[in-house]
Amino acid sequence: MHYVQIHKLPGHDDVNIPEKMSSSASGYDLYAAVEEAVVLHPGERKLIPTGIALAMPEGLEAQIRPRSGLALKHGITCLNTPGTIDADYRGEIKVLLINLGQEPFAIARNERIAQMVFQEVPAVQFERVEVLSDTVRGAGGFGHTGK
Repeated sequence: MHYVQIHKLPGHDDVNIPEKMSSSASGYDLYAAVEEAVVLHPGERKLIPTGIALAMPEGLEAQIRPRSGLALKHGITCLNTPGTIDADYRGEIKVLLINLGQEPFAIARNERIAQMVFQEVPAVQFERVEVLSDTVRGAGGFGHTGK
């Protein structure tokens, strides 16, 4: 179990804190802390505040991901996804949304706009070598296995 501290920023007492929508859900839904409705026009992107800040222990990160329902029904998704919130960041969590749909979409206060998934981050130390070991894939990249 990891303990994550959450702080509601001033003026956002009415905005919900992140919550799971089912007991087995991986993500915690994030809510919009906009003062008034924000309209995202097709092709437009905006940074949407959540009214919260977190303090996570070292070795943990929060990933910001799209909500599948918003993506399917309205074409609303996150840019820079998954967005990474580092353990040492203490500012407000904001979500970069884009409207890939064909209609304007209004984001109201306290509307669920994204989800936050926590992941452990392993400690890594790089070892510089002159040659890497061989694999069947080798340097095969984008589309190397077909369509």
